[in-house]
Amino acid sequence: MFGKLLPREGNFFEMFNQHAERIVEAARAFEQLVANYNDVHLREQYNRDVDNAERAADRVTHDVNRLIHKTFITPIDREQIHKLINTMDDVADLIQDSAETMALYDVRHMTDEIVRLTALSVKCCDRLKDAVQFLGKIADPAVAEAVLKTCEEIDRLESDADRVMRSAMSKLFREEPDVREVIKLKAIYELLETITDKCEDVANVIEGIVLENS
Repeated sequence: MFGKLLPREGNFFEMFNQHAERIVEAARAFEQLVANYNDVHLREQYNRDVDNAERAADRVTHDVNRLIHKTFITPIDREQIHKLINTMDDVADLIQDSAETMALYDVRHMTDEIVRLTALSVKCCDRLKDAVQFLGKIADPAVAEAVLKTCEEIDRLESDADRVMRSAMSKLFREEPDVREVIKLKAIYELLETITDKCEDVANVIEGIVLENS
C-alpha cells in the first residue's frame, strides 16, 4: 500500500540532462576565464559564472538524491542513478576547484599547457552532455551504440589530456626557475587533467548503464 503512494518513476533522465548542461556552462565559463585572464574584471565575472553553474549543479544533485528515496520504481538501478549523478557532480566541483585555485595561488599568467588542458576539458564535458542526453533512449540499439561510441571519445580525450600533462610537467620542471611558479602550475595542471579523468569515470558509469539496460 505504501508503495502505491510513491511516484512510480521520477524524471531522472531530464535531471541528468539539466546537470550535464550546468557542467558545460561551468566548463565554458572556465574556458572564457582562461582566455580573458589578463582582464581582471572579466576574470571575476567568469569566476562568478563558474560558481553559479556549480551551485546549480549541486541543486540538481541534491534533488536527484532526494528523489531516489521517494520513487517506488526507478527507470534504472538506484545505485546506478546515485553513482552517475554524484560522479557528474564531481566534474562540476573540479571545474570550480580549478578556478578557485588559480585565484588562491595568485597565478599571474596562462601557459599554453593550461589553454590546451582547458580545451580538452571542455570537449570532454561537451561529449559527456551528448552521452547523457540519450540515456533515456538506450532501448534503441542504434542509440545505445552511439552512446558507447561517445564514451569511447571521452576516453580518447582523457588520454590526450594525460599526454599534454606529462609534457607540461616535463617542460615545467626543466624550464621554470621559480619554485613557487612550479608549485602553482603543477597544481593547476593536475586539477585540469583530473577533470578529464572524472569525465572518463562518468563515461564508465554510462557504459555500465547502457550494457545492463539496452
